[in-house]
Amino acid sequence: MADLEQARIKVGFIPIIDCAPIVLAEELGAYERQGLEVEIRREVSWANVRDKLALGKLDASHILAPLPLALTLGIDSVSVPLINAMTLQVNGNALTLSKGLWQEMEEAAPELVGDGRAPLDARALAAVVAKRAAARAKPIVLASVFPYSVQNYMLRLWLSSAGLDPDRDVRLAVVPPPHTVAYLSGGVIDGYCVGEPWNQQSEALGIGRIALTGPDIWKGMPEKVLGTTESWAANNPNTLKALIKALIEACLWLDEPANRAEAARILSSPRYLNMPADVMARTLELPGFHVFQRDAANFPWRSHADWFLAQMVRWKQAPADIDIKAVADRVYRTDIYRAAAREMGVDCPATDRLPPGGHGEPLSTTQDKTEALSFRRRV
Repeated sequence: MADLEQARIKVGFIPIIDCAPIVLAEELGAYERQGLEVEIRREVSWANVRDKLALGKLDASHILAPLPLALTLGIDSVSVPLINAMTLQVNGNALTLSKGLWQEMEEAAPELVGDGRAPLDARALAAVVAKRAAARAKPIVLASVFPYSVQNYMLRLWLSSAGLDPDRDVRLAVVPPPHTVAYLSGGVIDGYCVGEPWNQQSEALGIGRIALTGPDIWKGMPEKVLGTTESWAANNPNTLKALIKALIEACLWLDEPANRAEAARILSSPRYLNMPADVMARTLELPGFHVFQRDAANFPWRSHADWFLAQMVRWKQAPADIDIKAVADRVYRTDIYRAAAREMGVDCPATDRLPPGGHGEPLSTTQDKTEALSFRRRV
């Protein structure tokens, strides 16, 4: 084991199921096996995580996959270069709508709501949007967890599939994950897109219904990553490698189906998610819904970054002339992850990118579709 530049570190997490690698690495003793003394800190919002990373109050953190890109570009309120050292989970989020909004959809478009099973056709929501507009009623309010989040892009793609303009036809809000259920219950919002278990919790309480899940839009959508500042990574390469190795160990453990019930029990603790273990188990034990390591789930694909950056341009969060490839290469550090994975005996993809559509992600531009068709013809 190489000498660590910094054995004692602080790692943040938000109480969502995909913080599991951060938590289980401690519970399983993986940090200790790598010579690390890690203080894991529960944070209240993604803005809080962002600010503490930027100020050095956290050395690393569980963070939204697109957020390191936004901070490196300087398009968020905080501008500091971050890196993504590994992906912590793919899949695992859902869109939940209030019971009241669901009833409105059943009245406005019963043929589109059908039996209410996911995935819901967004045209059912569009029918309510049109009905409310005609009556000059208040707009539908839908929340995601942060502007630079897979949940925001997932919500926008779903709305767009029905011809809705997310910035004109509904009102989009930001609500931290732990507050989504309370905001829905209080009628502050009509729905939200968030990682589990907060969707299952609304259903368990009888205040919301799951309209669709992340895999309904993109099976394999990268959710959260391990983020740290570019400068901390440069100054602490051995420490970062040890941290990645501990998290890989936890991810391997989490992907064993026999361990999911125990994971639900641990995560349900008041220290972590403070959620009934049965609610946690209901989502954790869904086959293929939470993927922590298998199928190269931990690999920080630069083509994932390409897609996120394209969404930022599409939704006018970033200028159209950004150098997508250069930013993706700077932030998504496949070299750092490969070095750690190699020492763990974990295989990595030989390439840093797949062509557009290669991950099963939605294609949004003519160029994407042309490149994807060309790739399929070649193979």
